[in-house]
Amino acid sequence: QVQLVESGGGLVQAGGSLRLSCAASGLTFSSRVMGWFRQAPGKEREFVAALTSTGYSTIYGDSVKGRFTISRDNAKNTVYLQMNSLKSGDTAVYYCAAGTRVSSTRAAYDYWGQGTQVNVSS
Repeated sequence: QVQLVESGGGLVQAGGSLRLSCAASGLTFSSRVMGWFRQAPGKEREFVAALTSTGYSTIYGDSVKGRFTISRDNAKNTVYLQMNSLKSGDTAVYYCAAGTRVSSTRAAYDYWGQGTQVNVSS
């Protein structure tokens, strides 16, 4: 079965950095669009970033542009999210997702991980 397992979350001070990883199994990773979403308490799940199967094309949510970078290693079946200049507003559970087209909408993704918590202290 398909599994997406996120890691790398934790507590960081505002202005700091974290790198999230998502290891995929049970699917043809190199042919999949991969994305990151996040959900803060009491809020809807929000698009963060996505990239094509080759990694050559990326899109970002407005709130993270210029601070976050999505990348992938198809040899390791892993997608990454490098988060810099973190703010308290970035506090959320971060989810990776596998989809069939690059999109900011949840409906484009058919497999989801369980999430990893990121807490940014101010």
